[in-house]
Amino acid sequence: MTTRHTVAVLGPGGTGGLLAALLSRSGHRVICLAREATADTLRGTGIQVRSGQFGEFTAPVEADTELREPVDACLIAVKHTALDAALTRVPPAALGDALVVPLLNGVEHPAALRARYGRDRVAPAVIRVESTRLAPGVIEHGSPFTEMDLTGDPVPRTRLEDLAAVLSGAGVTTRVLGDETAALWAKMAFLAPFALLTTRYGLPLGEARTRHREELESLVAETAAVSRACGAPADPAQALSRYDAFPPSAKSSMQRDAEAGRPLELDAIGGALLRAADRHGVPVPVTARLVGELRAAGH
Repeated sequence: MTTRHTVAVLGPGGTGGLLAALLSRSGHRVICLAREATADTLRGTGIQVRSGQFGEFTAPVEADTELREPVDACLIAVKHTALDAALTRVPPAALGDALVVPLLNGVEHPAALRARYGRDRVAPAVIRVESTRLAPGVIEHGSPFTEMDLTGDPVPRTRLEDLAAVLSGAGVTTRVLGDETAALWAKMAFLAPFALLTTRYGLPLGEARTRHREELESLVAETAAVSRACGAPADPAQALSRYDAFPPSAKSSMQRDAEAGRPLELDAIGGALLRAADRHGVPVPVTARLVGELRAAGH
């Protein structure tokens, strides 16, 4: 490691906690931002990780309820439903010249974050990982991979590459992508049909893709059309083949939230898709129906 960085992690849950622990283990200073009880636990015990990829280890971290000093980067790893409340822990004046790196689902959050923190400071990222917080400071990492795409059209490329090197050095396979819209919509185009279909019918992917095949194909086609209208490439056939290759027992995070009675990221995913479709005049009848039915069910 060449330079020791200071990284804040807003939301040290399944994903944020794993990243915090990996960065700490590789020698960087990590400040986790969370509620008082969680911050107390993390200060006392650090973060314990159980991982097939990285082994079992405990990493010390600092923790606070609010950022009080400049950092090199701030990873935002809360869910969209908690974003507004969580951002009060990161006052813009405290950040210094930090890069703000949201790991959120959806496509609308970069604009809101840029309005708060500055246009050239927000570097949206897409992360591919399965990681769960079992208790405060206890993380179970289930996927055999931890991969991130880092982007940000207005951000100087050298800053993105520097942060990518820090993350890669910690064990997160990170690449810098030049087209922010394409990166965000690539995830959205895969996530939206998966989340909406499995959550609406309460079925794992294997049953959903079989029993509701026609709806899945329609969702994929509609999402791809919106993605292309927004300037991002889309391949419906490839998306369908990816769904078919997934384990039959796979569930979307939205479906898991519904089963647990947690708030759903329905507006960040389904709502954002409908708003983009409306802006570009793209008809999305199946998407609109499923989003409407989920909202009618109290989500």
